[in-house]
Amino acid sequence: MSAELDKIDYKILRLLQQDGRIGNAEIAKRVNVSAATCHRRTQRLFEDGYIQNVRAQIAPDKVDRGALVMVGVVLDRSTPESFGAFEAACRALPFILDCHLVAGDFDYFLKIRVRDMADFNHLHGDQLIALPGVRQTRTFFVMKEVVDNALLAF
Repeated sequence: MSAELDKIDYKILRLLQQDGRIGNAEIAKRVNVSAATCHRRTQRLFEDGYIQNVRAQIAPDKVDRGALVMVGVVLDRSTPESFGAFEAACRALPFILDCHLVAGDFDYFLKIRVRDMADFNHLHGDQLIALPGVRQTRTFFVMKEVVDNALLAF
């Protein structure tokens, strides 16, 4: 995968990762290629799946989602069917930002943003524990976000 990329491609990726709004002309200038060449390379990076999407990063507190909660989930069975049902249900819930299958004491870790503890309590009681196959959850309220959505180093 990375053997297909050269230094210019990596520079383009870094620039777009730092600022998804940067224009093609500015990228071309910074990587020292023509605008047409830069455009072709950027399109190829999208088409080949190196760039999955470009989107705005919203300030959670500005949209009343200032509380970050991590939830460890243990399922009652460890089968492909139970994992599949749980994952499909998680994809359908808009308040779940991330869902990761993990090794260790939990089957999954969920990253959730809510207004406050009362808001989470409502979601937990009405929706999280009702997810398919959930046997146990353990909730971690984030006290301080030290690193969140950091840039991918490469």
